[in-house]
Amino acid sequence: MKTIIFIGTNKSGSSREAITEAKRLGFFTVVFTKNLKQWKQRGEYTDVHEMIFVDTDNLSEMKEQINKLLSKGMDIKMIVSFVNSYVYSASVLCDEFCKNYFSSNAIQLMSDKEETRSILKNQPYTPKYIVIKPGETISFEKIISKLHFPLMVKSPKSTGSKDVLLAKKEEQLKKHIFMFREKYPDGAIIIEEYIDGDQYLVEALVHNNRIMTAGVIEQEITKGKRFIITGYGVLANVPNDIKKGIEGVLHSVIEQFGIKNGALHLELRLSKSGWKLIEINPRISGSAMNKMIQAAFGFSLVEETLKLQLGGSPSVIPKHKKYVFTQFLIVSRKGILERVTGKGRARRSPGVVGVYVKPKKGTLLTPPLSMGDRYAYVMASGASMEEAKKFAKSAANEITFHQAKE
Repeated sequence: MKTIIFIGTNKSGSSREAITEAKRLGFFTVVFTKNLKQWKQRGEYTDVHEMIFVDTDNLSEMKEQINKLLSKGMDIKMIVSFVNSYVYSASVLCDEFCKNYFSSNAIQLMSDKEETRSILKNQPYTPKYIVIKPGETISFEKIISKLHFPLMVKSPKSTGSKDVLLAKKEEQLKKHIFMFREKYPDGAIIIEEYIDGDQYLVEALVHNNRIMTAGVIEQEITKGKRFIITGYGVLANVPNDIKKGIEGVLHSVIEQFGIKNGALHLELRLSKSGWKLIEINPRISGSAMNKMIQAAFGFSLVEETLKLQLGGSPSVIPKHKKYVFTQFLIVSRKGILERVTGKGRARRSPGVVGVYVKPKKGTLLTPPLSMGDRYAYVMASGASMEEAKKFAKSAANEITFHQAKE
C-alpha cells in the first residue's frame, strides 16, 4: 500500500489540503499528531486514512510508529510536513525510511533565522543585523552605534510573527531583549534594521536546480502589538522590474543554500535601497495560500509540491490568470464569541470565490499576537488588483463577530 506520512496538520489550509491531494492521488494517508483534541476528532478528517497519536517532538517515538507501519506491509513513499515546526524532523525521518529528494541540511538552515542571516550576510539584500548569543553581555551602546532606530527584535526560531517586535527607541529595545532573555534563556536574539517599503511574498519550487516561481503576492500589514498580515494580493501579471528583482534574490538564495530540489517561500520588502529579504521558510505558506494560487492560476501548489517530493516533475504553468485578493479578519478587543453574522452575504457578494470562518461559538477571541489570531478570510477575484481588493474588502465588511465581554 503506497503510503505518505504527514507529521502534523491544521484543520484547514495548505497542510490539510496536501493530505486531501495525497488521497486523491491514490496514496494511503497517515497523520502523526500530538494534539489530543485532534486525535479524538479524527472522524472529522475524512481524507486521513489513519491518525496516530504520538509525540511529534520525539523522533524516537515517531520512528517506533513508522516501524509498526512497515511491519504491517505499508510501502512508505514519503514522510513530510507542511507545518512549520515539523518540516525539518519530517525530512530527517524521510532520510532514514524513504528516498528523500529534498535536502534536510538546507531545510534546517532555512528554518533558523540566525543561520539564514549568517549564510546570506554578504548579500546586498540582507538587512544590517546583530546577533546576541545566549549568556552574552549586552552592550546597548554597541547596538546603537551599529544600527539606527527603528529596529526589529526577533527570536531565530520565531514563526507566524509571534516573536517579532518593533523597537522605536532604546527603552523599548531593552524591554524586548530582556523579555526574550527570560522567555528563551538558551536562545539567541537577532536585532536588525527596520526595512520600510512594500512587502511581497514569493512562492517557489526548485526542480533539478531550476527555479519555478509559483506566485508573487503583495501583502498588507496591520501594525498593532505585532506585525500581522491581513491582506494578500496575488499578481496575475508581475511588473518586469519587480519580477527581475525577485528572480535575482531567488537565484542567489538557491545558490547560497545549495538547493537542487525544494519548496520555499520568501518575504521581501522593496526599500529605497533595493530588495531586502525579511525571511525564508522551507515550505509553502500555510492558511489560504494554496487556495489563492489555485484561484489565480488554476493549479494546486500543494499537489505540485507533493509531486516534487516524490521525485516527479512539477508544473506551475498557469491554466488561467486572475487577480486574487484575500482579506483576513481580526478583532480589536478580547471577548467570548457568541455568534458570527454575515457569512452568507459575504459569500453572495460580487467576485467572492471563498469565505472561511475559523472559530466556533464560545471561543475566546483576542487582538492578534500572531498569524494564528486571524479568525476569518474572504477571497475574491477581479479583472485588476484594485477590483479584486474592492470585492474582498466589501464582502469582509459583511462579517461581524459578536463577542461577550470576558
